[in-house]
Amino acid sequence: MACWMYEGLLLFGVVFLAGYLFSSLSQTRHALDNRNALQAFLFVIFGIYFVWFWARGQTLAMKTWNVRVVDSQGAPLTQKRAMLRYVWSWLWFLPPLAVSWLFGLPGREAAVLMLGWVAIWAILSRFHPDRQFWHDALAGTRLITSLPTPKTQVVTG
Repeated sequence: MACWMYEGLLLFGVVFLAGYLFSSLSQTRHALDNRNALQAFLFVIFGIYFVWFWARGQTLAMKTWNVRVVDSQGAPLTQKRAMLRYVWSWLWFLPPLAVSWLFGLPGREAAVLMLGWVAIWAILSRFHPDRQFWHDALAGTRLITSLPTPKTQVVTG
């Protein structure tokens, strides 16, 4: 979860730059104008970000916490598998977002619903035989520990 929180911090910069680019290109003057288009644009930007990094093994946050994503056989992800993982990872957020929208829940109730769902989804990983998150099981991926290789020192003298 610490890696997930750090990833969120890094994504703040991605959202800032993507939002600035979107508002500049679309000439949006008010934050609520073109909101749905901005959300779709950010969905695509997040997809590009995660698919690109996961296809190379890890995001910056994953490097920091020595975590790598691989397929079920331990091989690096293809872009197709990384895209599949990205789509399935929305199970962390999509159900409470859909329920909040469907019932028109105010922000505070939607936030409680979101936090409750995320906690339940994380706890459900304990019931998987390999104790992995369900979006990884559905996508045929898994997270592994990736310790850095020790650097060799050359001593002269």
